[in-house]
Amino acid sequence: LNKNPVEGFSAGLIDDNDLYRWEVLIIGPPDTLYEGGVFKAHLTFPKDYPLRPPKMKFITEIWHPNVDKNGDVCISILHEPGEDKYGYEKPEERWLPIHTVETIMISVISMLADPNGDSPANVDAAKEWREDRNGEFKRKVARCVSN
Repeated sequence: LNKNPVEGFSAGLIDDNDLYRWEVLIIGPPDTLYEGGVFKAHLTFPKDYPLRPPKMKFITEIWHPNVDKNGDVCISILHEPGEDKYGYEKPEERWLPIHTVETIMISVISMLADPNGDSPANVDAAKEWREDRNGEFKRKVARCVSN
């Protein structure tokens, strides 16, 4: 990532002595409600990475249907590999060992641009996104962007 930076985010170790904990800064994607915001998150890798996915948690406040109220990101590629017991996701949509920090971040940036309202982690944000996208939802996102 240092040799070939990807537009829209930066990432690095929180502590040079701990390869399992990363900090990422995500730039709100252009032409979205998140444009102009800078959002800090942590990626925590399991000891058996890449067989299992990291966990991602926003440290900066963010109002989004696929981020629960404590900041945990809920997207398919961060879900444990294999079959979805609820039948919602196909195995190939879930974690695969080929995923990298770059593919995770591209998915998160895509999630910001295009929330999945059918599988919300934050039910209140999803309801507002569906019913009042340019009203209350937009106001709450704008407050997060300006912080």
